[in-house]
Amino acid sequence: MILTHVGAAIGELPAAHVTLVGVSGEVSPRDRFVTIYGRKPVLEALNDYDLRVDKVVIAEGLGGAMINEIAEAAADRAVRVQRASAHRVKVLAGNGRHDQGVVADVVAPRMRPLTDALADRATAPHKLLLLDGLTTPANVGMILRTATAAGIDGVVLPHRGVATVDPLVVKASAGIAFHAPMLRTSTAGEAAESLTEAGYPLFALDADSEESIFDIDFGTRAVFVLGSETSGLSDEVQKCVSSTIAVPMHGGVESLNVATAAAAVCFEVLRRRETGKDSS
Repeated sequence: MILTHVGAAIGELPAAHVTLVGVSGEVSPRDRFVTIYGRKPVLEALNDYDLRVDKVVIAEGLGGAMINEIAEAAADRAVRVQRASAHRVKVLAGNGRHDQGVVADVVAPRMRPLTDALADRATAPHKLLLLDGLTTPANVGMILRTATAAGIDGVVLPHRGVATVDPLVVKASAGIAFHAPMLRTSTAGEAAESLTEAGYPLFALDADSEESIFDIDFGTRAVFVLGSETSGLSDEVQKCVSSTIAVPMHGGVESLNVATAAAAVCFEVLRRRETGKDSS
């Protein structure tokens, strides 16, 4: 399936916002939809009843058997179909070489702004991952899949400085990105400040730390920060970090791929929950 970034949502017009039930205030479409493009991917999404497709846009003058099949599949599900200029479709897709004149918005039901997740302390998530400077799509996709599998309450995905939910991210997540608990924010630094103000300690993964992820008390609420393998954490995030933690290693291995380290943390959190050792 070919996909493009979250944030080029079809319904997104200047100053336009939508309101979602269960969240405070107004939510931008880029915090609600994953936009997909290409005839086969759009048709696959329409035929997948586990996905909710909000809207389909087809380039003006485009026809043929598959376009007709897309229109019929959309009609069967009462999905809106609109026509737009070929240029507009390319803009919406964010990839003019592969859009094939068709784009669609798929609702990501567990994606919302971080600010909404933190609005009510009684319902705020307990254990979160914060991605800072992770630009490799495969790593982001694998982290989304692992975090979802382990029941992590949310993965904080900044709009800037982290790989967008693109074809490689979704492929690496094996499609789980559509259903992952993604919390959107402008930057990792902004998220770190908001989380600190909300009372979350930030634990940064650091292979050189003397604190093991298997021994340290995470507390009721905690954020695990995953930084770039090459440049580490940004200065804005680093200043908010409470402690560093490491995954113990043997055999002369000095470090782990960031997605692998994230998996170790995620399933340690799950282990504590299932054994009653989690303080949340």
